[in-house]
Amino acid sequence: MSELVTGEAVALELRPAKLPSRALAVLIDLAVAVTVYIVVTVVLVSSTSSLDEAAQVALSIAAFLLVLVGGPIAVETLSHGRSLGKLACGLRVVRDDGGPIRFRHALVRGAIGTVEIVMTFGVVACIASLVSARGRRLGDVFAGTLVVRERVPVSQVGFVPPPPPWLSGRFSTLDLSAVPDWLWLAIRQYLTRMQQLDPQVGWTMAQQLATDLASHTGAPAPQGVPPAAYLAAVVQERQAREVQRNFAAGAAVPSADARAPYGAPGTYGTPPVPPAPAPAPAPAPAPQPAVHVAGTSTAVEGETTERADDRPGTGFAPPA
Repeated sequence: MSELVTGEAVALELRPAKLPSRALAVLIDLAVAVTVYIVVTVVLVSSTSSLDEAAQVALSIAAFLLVLVGGPIAVETLSHGRSLGKLACGLRVVRDDGGPIRFRHALVRGAIGTVEIVMTFGVVACIASLVSARGRRLGDVFAGTLVVRERVPVSQVGFVPPPPPWLSGRFSTLDLSAVPDWLWLAIRQYLTRMQQLDPQVGWTMAQQLATDLASHTGAPAPQGVPPAAYLAAVVQERQAREVQRNFAAGAAVPSADARAPYGAPGTYGTPPVPPAPAPAPAPAPAPQPAVHVAGTSTAVEGETTERADDRPGTGFAPPA
């Protein structure tokens, strides 16, 4: 049995699909595609009877490429590897690292499948599947994909443990484009099995995987963070990016300023310390009463005292 991991960071105990189930799925897909092709051809013949022979041949070739080649590619891209036949047989096309396929994977599989399945009546595909240890045909080899059985008991499904909360979102600026698929698969399989390993062996494996991951990202692993926690945090970041790209393209995403930058002080080793509260403002001083000094002008209880020599010389004195 071969363990694979989906792009949503879920480890699945899945067996690669064998030839009989794959052949049945291909027959169902071909039956649907041929039926659609016949209907399209009849419609084209009836609607283009007034055209010359060269135009009818060109339309026939276009219909063949559109239905028998472009149709499966579009279906596998939109369904993330689940065509009608694979859905009926409980199969799914995934990448080598277990993630969902994209358009380029479906394009390579469909283009090569036209030769090894349609034009050779499946002979080349059967031989390649029998020779391959995981039942892959030539299209899977060149596209980097694998057809697996998707229907398994729930008890066989294990989840990658989440990282510590204080590490979530700390690697938002890390470049993960250069990390190969085999390393992602190794990291995820380690995270799902680390509780079953000897502590010393598990620590050594985590350190090696963290070193390999840091060499591909171009940024050193943070000091003071356990290797397993570092691996889990980076896997969670990749999972969040993949989910956002595939399923939440139009949703609002926190800005880069809202999340702690990679390598910020106090980010690793211990939970971040909340900022200290701002000191309370000092109370304003109480107003002091004005003091009268002889010969000056001061205000005491709303009255004004002026210098005697500053009064105008009117010669009038107020009554006592």
